[in-house]
Amino acid sequence: MKLSELLHAVTADEIRNPADPEIVSLCHDSRQAGPGALFFALKGVVTDGHRFLPAAAANGAAALVVEDLEQVPAGATVVKVADARLAMARMAAAFHGDPTSRLPLVGITGTNGKTTTTYLIEAIMAAAGLPPAVLGTISYRFGGTVIEASHTTPESTELQKALRTLADGGARGFVMEVSSHALEQKRVDGCRFDVGIFSNLTRDHLDYHGTMEQYLEAKQRLFSELLVPDGVKPRRRAVINLDDPSGARIAAGAACPVITFAIGKEADVRPLGYTSTVDGIRGTLKTPAGEVPIVSRLLGRFNLSNILAAVAAGIALELPLEAIRAGIEGQGTVPGRMERVDTGRGVTCLVDYAHTGDALANVLATIKELATGRIITLFGCGGDRDNGKRPIMGRIAAEMSDLAIITSDNPRTEDPVRILEQIRAGIVVPGVAESVREYAADELAQGFDARGFTVVADRRAAIRLAATVARPGDLVLLAGKGHEDYQIIGTTKHHFDDREEAARAFAELGG
Repeated sequence: MKLSELLHAVTADEIRNPADPEIVSLCHDSRQAGPGALFFALKGVVTDGHRFLPAAAANGAAALVVEDLEQVPAGATVVKVADARLAMARMAAAFHGDPTSRLPLVGITGTNGKTTTTYLIEAIMAAAGLPPAVLGTISYRFGGTVIEASHTTPESTELQKALRTLADGGARGFVMEVSSHALEQKRVDGCRFDVGIFSNLTRDHLDYHGTMEQYLEAKQRLFSELLVPDGVKPRRRAVINLDDPSGARIAAGAACPVITFAIGKEADVRPLGYTSTVDGIRGTLKTPAGEVPIVSRLLGRFNLSNILAAVAAGIALELPLEAIRAGIEGQGTVPGRMERVDTGRGVTCLVDYAHTGDALANVLATIKELATGRIITLFGCGGDRDNGKRPIMGRIAAEMSDLAIITSDNPRTEDPVRILEQIRAGIVVPGVAESVREYAADELAQGFDARGFTVVADRRAAIRLAATVARPGDLVLLAGKGHEDYQIIGTTKHHFDDREEAARAFAELGG
């Protein structure tokens, strides 16, 4: 594709040494800037891509997109723009043939529930004859095509390439998890959304956003800036959770019509009645298009909220009610989301991705409704991430479990012991410590009678301990890593899967 064709997607402030080379690739890493590449100089948190302009030019880049002209190599074809990230997103979409312009695209943003909701919408769209590709935390996939997910929402060049690949593979639509990082960094600005969903907003990613207000503002962009009706997609819709305190504000700032959902409030989509048991959820939903009976194998109130979001998205896409009903009924377990591990010992073991205070509280609230025996919760907190949530999660686990086992998650470059101490600090405080005993790990090998907690840094040993102390009727929750099959220690990924470790531990104990 010629550079002149890509320039139609952006507003250039200035072009130096104008030429019209053939562009064969897009990149923002100077090491990938071979002959025919269009290189984008991005200003990041750690480094500034303008420093690498000479290297990109030396490696053969055909043209450079910059925000500043001070470090531009002499003789290079340079396009100056106000925002290189925005230019990259729009030019990436153009380079790959604007894959979301002709196919429906649903974007889901929020702290919790995004992955489960993508699976539900995927099932609904498939039942309606529009099998979509899904781009999320676990993978970017359609049919037999699976692209490993490097981020919840990848950089715009990677994202648009994946969308093109999936569309060419036969996808009839897209369902995408949209992270707050991606919204703030404009990775999805080249995407043409039909429906945007707001699930909820609870504490997370404050290491990046700084404050909850800034976190909310990043989420708001999807609804106020990217869902503006236009000539390509005039019927855009926002789907908003009114049960969340931020929902009304998100709805008020939306640039398109809004469809609301809620369990505990009047909303466009809400349950007229429902039951929630260990076998799943049954009920009838009110929608603007009529009543929808639902039967789902998913568990708990928080999954009912995910179901409402998916149903509202189906309504926004004007899909048949029968397809919506069939999609909800047909979707079973989501990988790493309340996923069962066979123990063979009369113990229920669930693996869940819950890695925020709100997510952990929601899962434990559901478990408390369903459990018949004791609740044993194992969890940790990731390193190099928001450390303010660590004592919060410690308190929640201690107050809502019979035994909380604090262990490592992905410590990354932080000292694991320091992370564990910060989690523990939320438990050994007045109001919690008096009713929660701290056990030594070797004590627990003989079982426990009083509510308590323990600290075991090694996650494999911690899972083994949870399996050892559990007795028939108990429920073991392994929280935080869910579908992940690795553990990051330092900067190295090691294979580690909670599901495999739990199955092995119970098997070795005679399960």
